[in-house]
Amino acid sequence: MNRAAPRVDLFDVRPDDERAVALARDLRVIEALLFTSGAPVDGAALAAHLPEKTDVDALMEILAADYARRGVNIVKVAGGYMLRTAPDLAPVVSKGAVETRKLSRAAVEVLAIVAYHQPVTRAEIEEIRGVSTSKGTLDVLLESGWVRLRGRRKAPGRPVTYGTTPAFLVHFGLDALQDLPGLDELRGAGLLDGRIPAGFSIPLPSDDAGLREDEEPLEKEPLDLSLAPLLDYAERDGDDE
Repeated sequence: MNRAAPRVDLFDVRPDDERAVALARDLRVIEALLFTSGAPVDGAALAAHLPEKTDVDALMEILAADYARRGVNIVKVAGGYMLRTAPDLAPVVSKGAVETRKLSRAAVEVLAIVAYHQPVTRAEIEEIRGVSTSKGTLDVLLESGWVRLRGRRKAPGRPVTYGTTPAFLVHFGLDALQDLPGLDELRGAGLLDGRIPAGFSIPLPSDDAGLREDEEPLEKEPLDLSLAPLLDYAERDGDDE
């Protein structure tokens, strides 16, 4: 009967094994940085705390493999690394958690259109959906932090363009927009039926945060002083006395 080889403890090393000691220290540094961050930590941020020319990707593979058996895993999302609850334990930690309001069907549809078609305007969203989209639906997505205002389309009326945020990637466990499901995956999940039109395709989303040629920056909102408190008459005329 073959027994499984004992798992090596990466952090329990002999003091005289300099290479193992250095590796353990680097892994502990990464572990601490991930633990204290509530947002994804990218490779450059990790490398800044490690010896020069450290292979961060190799260290992350080692640490992620070690964490794979734990209740907390290391995952790559939004171009960085995070500690997240193991998927099989999600029902356990969700008990007693504050229930968040679910998005309406319209909000889900708009979010999907923004994710796949960004940068996209409200009029373009309505054209794709085939129905009008209320401003409230977009406001909900903006407040969620999953959608942002990108810029303005260089077109009559200069309509605002919308795009997704890193928070969108983090929430849905995506490293990049390219990880969104494609046509075959959507069909396999039952989200598309077999009667889709010939030539129908899913656009390839892009993570490029820069403005496109047909976009221009959002102008800064002018300072609104209409609600500023007025000075007392005597105070306003005090310098004239």
